[in-house]
Amino acid sequence: MATPTKVSAVEEITADFKESTAAVLTEYRGLTVAQLKQLRRSLGADTKYAVVKNTLTGIAAKEAGIEAFEGQLAGPTAIAFIKGDAVAAAKSLTDFAKDNKQLIIKTGYFEGKALDAAEVAALAALESREFQLARVAGVLQAPASAAVRTIEALRVKLEEANGGAAEAPAEAEAPAAEAATEEA
Repeated sequence: MATPTKVSAVEEITADFKESTAAVLTEYRGLTVAQLKQLRRSLGADTKYAVVKNTLTGIAAKEAGIEAFEGQLAGPTAIAFIKGDAVAAAKSLTDFAKDNKQLIIKTGYFEGKALDAAEVAALAALESREFQLARVAGVLQAPASAAVRTIEALRVKLEEANGGAAEAPAEAEAPAAEAATEEA
C-alpha cells in the first residue's frame, strides 16, 4: 500500500515533468555534496536538479506520459527538470560532466521527444536562444539598412547633379522665422 509520503513524492515529480519543457536523467555516483551544489548553481534558477527515487520516478513519468526513461532508472539517479532555456541547461550539464567524470548523462527528453546521451550533447552544442534571436534580428534588419544606404546614395547623387548641396527643410525655415521676428 502506498504511503502518503510516497504519493506526494510521485505527485511532485509528475508536476515537475509536466511543468518542464525538457528533462535530463543523470547518474551522480561519486559526486560530493559540494559538487552537486556547484552543479545546481551552474544550471540556474530555471532548472531544478533533484535526486529522485527510481521506482517513484518511473511511476511519475508514466503518469506524465513520458516514456524516455524506461529501462534507464537504475543506480543513483538525479533529474534536471528544465523550465527555461534547454540549450543552456544541457550545455551546463555537459560542461560539468566533462570536468567531473562521475556525472553520467543517461537520457533525456525535450518537448516530448526522447533523447539519448548523444542527442543531449548535440542539444548542448546549439547556440543559445538569445544568440539565435540576435542573429535573426540582424538578418531581418539587413534589407532595411541596405535600403537606407541606397536612398542616401541617390540623394547625394541628385544633389551633386543639381550643382551642390540642397538645403535641408529645417534650414530653409530658420531664416524665414528670423525674418518674421525682425518684422514684428
